[in-house]
Amino acid sequence: MGFLKNGTWHDEWAHNDEDTGEFERDESAFRNWITPDGSPGPTGDGGFAAEPGRYRLYISLACPWAHRANVARHLKGLTDAIELNVVHWLMKDGGWSFREGECVTGDPAIGADHLHQLYTHAKSDYSGHVTVPVLWDTKTETIVNNESADILRMLGTAFDGCGANDLALYPEGLRDEIDDLNERVYDAVNNGVYKAGFATTQDAYDRAVGPLFETLDDLEARLEGHDWLVGDRLTEADIRLWTTLIRFDPVYYTHFKCNLRRIADYPNLAALTRRLYALDGVADTVNFRHIKHHYYESHERINPHGIVPTGPEPLIPGTGE
Repeated sequence: MGFLKNGTWHDEWAHNDEDTGEFERDESAFRNWITPDGSPGPTGDGGFAAEPGRYRLYISLACPWAHRANVARHLKGLTDAIELNVVHWLMKDGGWSFREGECVTGDPAIGADHLHQLYTHAKSDYSGHVTVPVLWDTKTETIVNNESADILRMLGTAFDGCGANDLALYPEGLRDEIDDLNERVYDAVNNGVYKAGFATTQDAYDRAVGPLFETLDDLEARLEGHDWLVGDRLTEADIRLWTTLIRFDPVYYTHFKCNLRRIADYPNLAALTRRLYALDGVADTVNFRHIKHHYYESHERINPHGIVPTGPEPLIPGTGE
């Protein structure tokens, strides 16, 4: 959980406000876009055209932010067009690494031992945290984007003319509603579990956990009589929520002290979790060994002895370690 400063790695925690104890997440630094013709996207410069085989997606199987990009890669039929590279689940000295381990691919780009080396290859004086997912361009040997919301959106739209299927994850007519819901879910749920789990004061924890469960309650009500969150169809809003839901009971409920209720206690949210998991290809993106061992063994500030709990009974039968 260290960071780069002017291109040099530091193994130090730097995520909390010293006065309030609140967890603070960095803004993503690389915000270029892949577009069908290489023209500029909503942020960044142009020059990154959608081409099969040109881009690599770097992820951790443990990370919910990276997971959302991989789900889109599968659902849009892009598994052959965009190569997947996976880091080790254990984040210790050096941050995300390519040390040998189950499902770890290594780095075919520059032979890096740690992900931070790709960051400094792209920008030699980079300062900031080193996160997944990373979308890498093999043609220019640089990072296109490291913001998961952008990457999910790009995979859902940019490759439609060169190999992706016609599944619309961000359909016209629903975009304003999707954007509004995404914003609320990001702050209160996706990032909310981290704000609760990494809080270093009681007040910071209380400010996070209250809105978290208020929002889960509202989402449970929103799903009454509906299979999906927006427009009675699968959209990126479901994917963005789902990668938190599937980690909630085995990790966030205990490890991040988000223990007012489990997702198993919410019939509609539990059903959504199972429904999306059952879609073709999605189960292949889930690795609970990586998920549980990453959180419980990497976060020594929270779980200093690195003990990985056995339970709970999985929300989706057969998906435990």
